[in-house]
Amino acid sequence: MSQPVTLRDKFYGCLIGVHVGSAMGAPVEGWSWRKIEDTYGTLDKLVSYEHYNNGWQREPGTTEDGVERQKLMITAIIEKQDRVNAEDVRKAWVKYIKPESAGMISEPFEAVLLAMAKSGIPARDLGKYCDYAGLNSFSRSCHPIGLINAGDVRGAIEDVLEVGQLYQTSNSRGLRWASVTAAAIAEATKPDATVDQVIGAIYDHCHEEVVSEIDRELKRTAGIQDFRELRSHFDNVYSGCGVPYCMSYANEVVTKAICLFRMTNGKLKETMISAVNMGRDTDCVTAVSAGIAGALSGSAGFPEEYVRQVDYATSLHTVSNSQRTIREHADGVYQAYVSRLRRMSKFASAMAGL
Repeated sequence: MSQPVTLRDKFYGCLIGVHVGSAMGAPVEGWSWRKIEDTYGTLDKLVSYEHYNNGWQREPGTTEDGVERQKLMITAIIEKQDRVNAEDVRKAWVKYIKPESAGMISEPFEAVLLAMAKSGIPARDLGKYCDYAGLNSFSRSCHPIGLINAGDVRGAIEDVLEVGQLYQTSNSRGLRWASVTAAAIAEATKPDATVDQVIGAIYDHCHEEVVSEIDRELKRTAGIQDFRELRSHFDNVYSGCGVPYCMSYANEVVTKAICLFRMTNGKLKETMISAVNMGRDTDCVTAVSAGIAGALSGSAGFPEEYVRQVDYATSLHTVSNSQRTIREHADGVYQAYVSRLRRMSKFASAMAGL
């Protein structure tokens, strides 16, 4: 009989899914699945790559812009030891983002957002100046928001709609889709959570337009049990091209991620390898799907050598917003959650007799 997955290990599994998955998917980001197959067969290892044509050949295991975004949220949570708002994360931006990171490890448009963050305008206004309201900027990186709200799906969605205004407008499609990621993680962290319960929480709490698209594709892919068949199916659903970030719209990325999560029954390594080989925005699809899978199943059975290589690559990553290991990031958020829970418990005890 298998041992129950501890909450601490769910936090760790979630961030393994994001960090290792992003690093594995980044070298083939933007590729078709046919090119991935011709080059690697099935990609199941960490390989070196270059982004932004800047001459930096990255060590295998190097993470990318979405993880940098996430690290700043984690730092804000660790420093506050609680849920965070947009102003809390803006402070982390100003304090920890290295100016030279734009075009090296973060998207060029994030340099503009950082400059505005330093100007003193309200943090919730920053996302109004981002051209890309429907992208997965937040849905692929908001996992810490789900973790600090472990077990509280409504709280996770509220915090996505608050913190996400750093990147996108308050009523944007991007934040509606990010709510799916955070809600799924908050539900997955519950004791004895199941794949069906995680998907049920999305249906119960997320925006109806979002749920409608996810439901459509879950039904269409219900009989698919292999990523090769799944990626062929999605060729006929999502094939945008010719515009900036055409492969990175949140509806495509998150819908694919939820279908992968269901297909693999929330198994971390299987979800990760399947997502990496899907083609198009591979690092983001992997971050979302494997992050949710890790939050459900924890880290048991996941190859530790992958984690060690990502941690090693991070130690070389001088422009990163944080050089913490994956374990240090996960335990930092976990300790913040425990501190929050203790405060809530004291408050409940104090008010119980009134």
